[in-house]
Amino acid sequence: MEKLYKSTRGHQKPLDFYTSILQGIADDGGLLVPDFPFEKKDLNALLSLNYVDLATEVIKAFVPEDAVEDIRKACQGAYDTGLFKEGVVPVEKVGNTFVTELFQGPTAAFKDLALSLLPRFMTLSLKKKGEEREVMILAATSGDTGKAALEGFKDVEGTCIKVFYPIDGVSAIQKRQMVTTTGKNVEVIGIEGNFDDAQTAVKKAFASKELKDLCDQHHVFLSSANSINIGRLIPQIVYYFHSYSVLVNRGEIKLGDQVNFTVPSGNFGDCLAGWIAKNMGLPVNKFIVASNKNNILTDFFKTGVYDTHREFYKTNAPAMDILVSSNLERLVWFMVDGNSEKVDQFYKSLSDEGVYRVDEETLARIQKEFVAGCQSEEQVLENIKDCYDKTHYLLDTHTAVGYGVYNEYVKETGDKTPNVLLATASPYKFPESVYEALTEKKTDVFTAIDALNEMTDVEIPYPLKGLKERETLHEGVIAKDHILSFIGERIKEF
Repeated sequence: MEKLYKSTRGHQKPLDFYTSILQGIADDGGLLVPDFPFEKKDLNALLSLNYVDLATEVIKAFVPEDAVEDIRKACQGAYDTGLFKEGVVPVEKVGNTFVTELFQGPTAAFKDLALSLLPRFMTLSLKKKGEEREVMILAATSGDTGKAALEGFKDVEGTCIKVFYPIDGVSAIQKRQMVTTTGKNVEVIGIEGNFDDAQTAVKKAFASKELKDLCDQHHVFLSSANSINIGRLIPQIVYYFHSYSVLVNRGEIKLGDQVNFTVPSGNFGDCLAGWIAKNMGLPVNKFIVASNKNNILTDFFKTGVYDTHREFYKTNAPAMDILVSSNLERLVWFMVDGNSEKVDQFYKSLSDEGVYRVDEETLARIQKEFVAGCQSEEQVLENIKDCYDKTHYLLDTHTAVGYGVYNEYVKETGDKTPNVLLATASPYKFPESVYEALTEKKTDVFTAIDALNEMTDVEIPYPLKGLKERETLHEGVIAKDHILSFIGERIKEF
């Protein structure tokens, strides 16, 4: 059976895996989803696999049969070359939960796990399709995607990458990581706006006839490094199976026992990957969706209404400062049984009126598997201190959102199902907030890093060492309304 991918909105012919990776987003503005049933995995057979073999076993369910050896080589290149800590993804027991550390990679954030693999998917797909044009990768970032994408794609032959970030919407460390990136094919551009402005512009770029004509004239095409690209989503499924296997192998749970996953959520790709893992046979009871003060997802999971008519907040968990949660569209498509006409109506309503509402039956299906909660900035700081005081485990601000939402969920429900909290970033990526949480004092970013290291003995990740001394290489800033014209100018340079 050929594995094809179709648009959530139903107006594009299904694509093969390689074309889906290269195209990034559907021509009709929808997102690409598997047009085939999820393959059920034998959990027992996964228990003895290392991360490379596990990744190969999971990902092969989404690719052509003759690509499995290529996928294995890609996974080895991504996860077995010293870029990640030994074992790739450690799982720690922290108080009443387990913490899956997704930040032990080349940029100290969970995006590394997918963005170390996506460039390899991209080069494989270019080769398989005989594509001779250059590919321009576009990425909008609220902080972590940007640096992970830059590291993944820098100096990759046949590609260049443009990363757009909100100048006042990322942490000082995230910005410093991006603007010091080396590589002959990378460019980092600040925008006067927020993440949603950047992401909306990137999506518009893919739909722009003017840019498509320019691309044709200059022998280039556009693709995406954001989680709108199915190649970003698929690798994230792996660490859900990995987390479960670790708990079984340690004797914390028995094979077949259910677990909960608490997922700090912004663009919702991370949580959606977990839901796909569940549909591939992973025993999951509930997904606990954790948001910050920008609680549009919390409201959606409680009411079925997705309403962007609300204030946008800049918070101490900036990677979750998002009001347009792209991957929710994929979940809604699955929950309405692939009814693309319904999804198209929902997202036309969102585009035209800034709001849509799912029907009661769909909401009931969603609430059977998902619960949601949110935390204020003050609660985030309290959670960091509470966790450190009780366990000596240091959370970053985003994982602290999950920690607080999970504890509230347990208090409200009494649910004793073992829980896995996904830790999305190193605490040293948001050191000012973490330092303030522990000391109730404010200080500058690099003083905070040194002070936290001295206070807690938590090791500073190698990607962040020496960051202060690195040369600034990218200083460009543009207005949010100029993103499309900027992309056009860069296309003309080919």
